[in-house]
Amino acid sequence: MTKLTNEEILSMTAVELGRRIKAGDLTSVDAVSAYIERAEAVEKDIHAFITFDKEEALKNAAEADRKIAAGELTGPLAGVPVAIKANMCIEGHLASCASHILDNFYPTYTSTAVEKLLSAGAVNLGSTNMDEFAMGSTSETSYFGPTYNPWDTGRVPGGSSGGSAAAVAADECAVALGSDTGGSIRQPASFCGITGIKPTYGRVSRYGLIAYGSSLDQIGPLGKDVTDCATVLEIISGKDPKDSTSVGIGEGSASEADERMKTDFTSALVNDVKGMKIGVPRDYFLEGIDEDVKKNVLAAADKLRELGAEVEEFDLGMVEYAIPAYYIIACAEASSNLERFDGVKYGYRTKNYDDLHDMYKKSRSEGFGAEVKRRIMLGSFVLSSGYYDAYYVKALRVKALIKQAFDKAFEKYDVILGPVAPTTALKCGESLSDPIKMYLGDIYTVAVNLAGIPGISLPCGYDSEGLPVGLQLLGQTFEEKKIIRAAYTFEQSFKASAKKADLSSVLKNTECSTDINEKLNGAESTPGVE
Repeated sequence: MTKLTNEEILSMTAVELGRRIKAGDLTSVDAVSAYIERAEAVEKDIHAFITFDKEEALKNAAEADRKIAAGELTGPLAGVPVAIKANMCIEGHLASCASHILDNFYPTYTSTAVEKLLSAGAVNLGSTNMDEFAMGSTSETSYFGPTYNPWDTGRVPGGSSGGSAAAVAADECAVALGSDTGGSIRQPASFCGITGIKPTYGRVSRYGLIAYGSSLDQIGPLGKDVTDCATVLEIISGKDPKDSTSVGIGEGSASEADERMKTDFTSALVNDVKGMKIGVPRDYFLEGIDEDVKKNVLAAADKLRELGAEVEEFDLGMVEYAIPAYYIIACAEASSNLERFDGVKYGYRTKNYDDLHDMYKKSRSEGFGAEVKRRIMLGSFVLSSGYYDAYYVKALRVKALIKQAFDKAFEKYDVILGPVAPTTALKCGESLSDPIKMYLGDIYTVAVNLAGIPGISLPCGYDSEGLPVGLQLLGQTFEEKKIIRAAYTFEQSFKASAKKADLSSVLKNTECSTDINEKLNGAESTPGVE
């Protein structure tokens, strides 16, 4: 049997790689070694990882090979190299949230979603870079320095799961886990030309995910195609007694509700949309959207119509209220969740202080970055006496109205189709200097988290500069199968024209967030491939 080359290994999807490992065409050690070699070649230019556990990954790959040979591991991702976003706890491994205040935090427990993935035989390569505490849309606010887009290292990969998205796009891992609070899986998937799923709120346990906005956060997969993402979602979904907000199939007789709760997402990988009703909100294509993005997304709608779906435009409403409502609620929850990081029990503590109050103040001032401080202050403001009713309570009412608008739309449509972001990948530093511009870039994604519904992002074309454009498909709560079916069908028709990031001539970009790079250069240790 001819030994597979590294290029052949890296070209495979995660599911295909798992199948070939079980068939004996290669070993998990072969696969992990190929991805390690790739990461060592490009990581200095991409900076997708905060930690990269080379020796442990090879050791775990050898163990996976032993269990596969013994018949103990039979799942589709057994032996496949994966990466985990840095805000998910893994026992004994750094979980920094890309923040100075947690740059020495090693959890004593493992996130449920991560545990399920590793128990299925996946091999973790390391923790991926992100916006600090998941607060950002560019992956430039990380204490450890920014991540760069594999399609163009002068551009951002999106955020906050930019490290996970860049790692998949640059073939530094086969598939990755990210988290999505207001678009943090879907937007970087769009910018990096890959696929990502934000599940229904409660579909995946949040236990072990370091919280940003507790009523909005969800863990989900980023992969090379719809099949990879559906397979990972199938593995990590389900009720978890450690997370009271997680849901699963209830006890008692089978019902329509039970059917919606089933997690056999790969059964929805059907190349057929005949009879599906797809709604396209007119609100998503007004001012602010790039012409290339608009053209490609509407072309995707036409393709689905051609393939047999019923596609029509409609007025969704409430779109203009999504951004202010989201940032009020998210910042309010962030200000509460981040209170626990005070330098007392764990995390960074300032070296010089006079008393307890001074220690709190200095530890948090030195430990948190500018964007995190901004959102904590915004959250504390809207929760303060005299402003609570005027801002926070009103935002909660708007959240309910947004959910009602989606509910009304889903009475008529199986799937809602639209863009992921108004632009393709932005140039480094372009929105970091203008937070309002960065916030407005989330206009098509944040409403999904407010409503708690599922969404998928997948490539649908390219702009005039060759950068990928993302298509977003949304479904009613717990109806991931419908968006997976529609996405898979479109993907099959798009594959012939699909491209990959070309990293053959990546050059080190020195213009991206130089202030953060200076901080990184002054850090005690440089993260990345060891």
